[in-house]
Amino acid sequence: MPHIILVDDDANILASVRMALEAEGFSVRSFTDGESALEALAQTPADIGVFDIKMPRMDGLELLRKLRQTSQMPVVFLTSKDDEIDEVFGLKMGADDYITKPFSQRLLIERIRAVLRRTKARNQAAHAAGDGPNGDGGRDSGAILKRGRLTLDAERHDCLWGGETVALTVTEFMILDALARRPGVVKSRDSLMDAAYDDQIYVDDRTIDSHIKRLRRKFRQVDKSFDAIETLYGVGYKFKEVS
Repeated sequence: MPHIILVDDDANILASVRMALEAEGFSVRSFTDGESALEALAQTPADIGVFDIKMPRMDGLELLRKLRQTSQMPVVFLTSKDDEIDEVFGLKMGADDYITKPFSQRLLIERIRAVLRRTKARNQAAHAAGDGPNGDGGRDSGAILKRGRLTLDAERHDCLWGGETVALTVTEFMILDALARRPGVVKSRDSLMDAAYDDQIYVDDRTIDSHIKRLRRKFRQVDKSFDAIETLYGVGYKFKEVS
């Protein structure tokens, strides 16, 4: 049973969403502020978080920032229609998705399931690949993908650049994996959306662009000269293998 931590200062939203999630078989802990939620997560981790952005004591953005210091737990943000800047900041800080209020509870449930499915599918693929012959060098081995200085371990959700760890969210990992599997081949934003998001979820170009910007920023924290993800304006992105 997947465990969700739900944080929103609106008691009506908190109660109705919790009821809907529990009716779908999820285990839910709910909180009205980020500080209480962070304390609870330190004691008992969850499979996924659903955070409102604007809350007292500690807002959703600050909660995510502090959470990312110790955890890569997937997070879906709840935002208001006027919070476009907050949405961008949230994605830049490592949120996996966002949904705008007022929202359909069914849509929220499907987005939560999509993030959880991505994690499960990746792990299943990694275990299945482990039963076959192992590759070496730059060839794909299923669980471990090597492209020059880049190493992606799908089973452990590890990303290394030149031997140094780069912490990625689920969505960031999926986008990078899609690019690195075919170095030099241009991937459109639509194809990256397909790789990282469920078919039932709509995201616009700005969402993919925000993920790419965050990926670059994370890699430049360990390598200031990182330029392996190239932009082809009006077309998409490609991965350049760097030795």
